[in-house]
Amino acid sequence: MDNAKLKARMSGKVQELQRPPVTVVTPDTSPAPVESDYLALTNNALDIIRANLKSQPLTLDLFDVVKSPSGGSTVFEVPGLSGNDAAKELVGIVLDYTTPRAYWDTPDPVKGTPPVCLSQNSIISEDGKACAHCPFNTFGSKDGESNAKACKESVLLFLLRPNNIIPLLVRVPVTSKPRFLKYSTRLLSNLTPLSSVVTKITLEKATSKQGKPYALFNFEVVGTLSAEEAAQAKTFGQQFMEIVNAAQLVPDLAEAG
Repeated sequence: MDNAKLKARMSGKVQELQRPPVTVVTPDTSPAPVESDYLALTNNALDIIRANLKSQPLTLDLFDVVKSPSGGSTVFEVPGLSGNDAAKELVGIVLDYTTPRAYWDTPDPVKGTPPVCLSQNSIISEDGKACAHCPFNTFGSKDGESNAKACKESVLLFLLRPNNIIPLLVRVPVTSKPRFLKYSTRLLSNLTPLSSVVTKITLEKATSKQGKPYALFNFEVVGTLSAEEAAQAKTFGQQFMEIVNAAQLVPDLAEAG
């Protein structure tokens, strides 16, 4: 190679090294804040959640959980910084929900005992079997004395409240599962997404055929989000559930006792 060609090649290399580096911009998928009464929709809540978690799993025990009260009480017990607070109603945006079900091979499993069989959606079990064909999914299979199923069903709601960025988990028992599904279906019939409305949840006292009191859940629309809020809530809910799913929350959805 002659000197002229060598000088030209070296000159090209020098110019290439002197070029400013190309900056790769990662698109920001976080929803843009909007004006809202809901704290999670007005700031970069997802970034705050990710930063605080520092890649640690978002397990069920990190959430505040509200369960159906016993004895037919119509008052919720909501976990707070100073202990449980009594609440006659729960109000917020249902970002998403799951319909888990689980089976234990003993009538009264000790709390914390893992189930023998588990399904996240009440359709297919973790081992790939159809729940509809399972003998423990039939009425009366629990103990033969009541009409209850041996496989325990529930609905787990991710309820976003105005002053929180982490949803409250509301565990709806099987006795109120049809009511929630009817509520969500009514919204669907009007082409209204569940996460675009403000839902109020209350309780009413009922009595079983065996004479035992229990609480039934009621669901009611008490507000509609603006188009911007609804879009924000949808995006926030989807991205939040990705964080939850990545943490493999499924095994913790069922609860013994």
